[in-house]
Amino acid sequence: MSAKATPLGANQADLDAVETIVRAAGTSFYRGMSVLPPDRRHAMYAIYAFCRIVDDIADEEAELADKLPRLGAWRNRIDALYHGKAEDPVTRVLLLAIRNFDLRRQDFLDMIDGMQMDAEEEIVAPGLSKLDLYCDRVAVSVGRLSVRAFGDASANADKVAHALGRALQLTNILRDVAEDADRNRLYLPGEYLAAEGVPADPKAALCHPALPAVCRRVAALADAYFRDAQAAMALCDPRAMKPARLMGATYAAILSRLEASGWADPTQRVSLPKWQKIWLALRYGLL
Repeated sequence: MSAKATPLGANQADLDAVETIVRAAGTSFYRGMSVLPPDRRHAMYAIYAFCRIVDDIADEEAELADKLPRLGAWRNRIDALYHGKAEDPVTRVLLLAIRNFDLRRQDFLDMIDGMQMDAEEEIVAPGLSKLDLYCDRVAVSVGRLSVRAFGDASANADKVAHALGRALQLTNILRDVAEDADRNRLYLPGEYLAAEGVPADPKAALCHPALPAVCRRVAALADAYFRDAQAAMALCDPRAMKPARLMGATYAAILSRLEASGWADPTQRVSLPKWQKIWLALRYGLL
């Protein structure tokens, strides 16, 4: 049997274990990656599984003294991968993805740094520069890994990651204002809150009449990043950018629905109806 009989030449049990993590997350990511060839698809599953694991460490109810060593252990695992060492299904599949698609060590470490930001403090009304750093670490780092797994390692693909990652993360922030407030977090930028007279307090901001004005300013920032991402995608391998186009179109549609709602009731979570998800999947060739 050829060493390439399975995607990435990985052990089937390892592939199954990683895929189980992705399926259990219950997101549209699993279906969205179906457009990719098997090697690239399973590389993305491993990247997602890594992100899911470190994100869970940051989000769980535990003391910082417990979280930091576990995040540190993942830094050590990433370093070990770049010395050819892996210890479990996720890292074994990641090792093969790194070798096949030249994934960069720093992008994994940036993601862990982003999770550490969330673990170390309850982020409330960050300055624009801190918010941008947070978006770069928790979203753009994943984008930089993803575009390489998709099949484009060019400088323009990194520009797609730079813009699209920020657009997606800002959209998530706007959609999750109420959910974040329940966790005593407020990711809206302090400068925008101050300009509109909104208190830098998660619960107080949630019911302030000027909150929609702040959200509209963040939405305008996200809209600009979506446009930048589209411009960069036009300079990339069109086949490789298929998943990125789908993600961009899906989140842009969510942002449009948020803008239409005017954030009149931020406790009402906005999502896309099933027909629109199907239409987007058809448009971008995922069905």
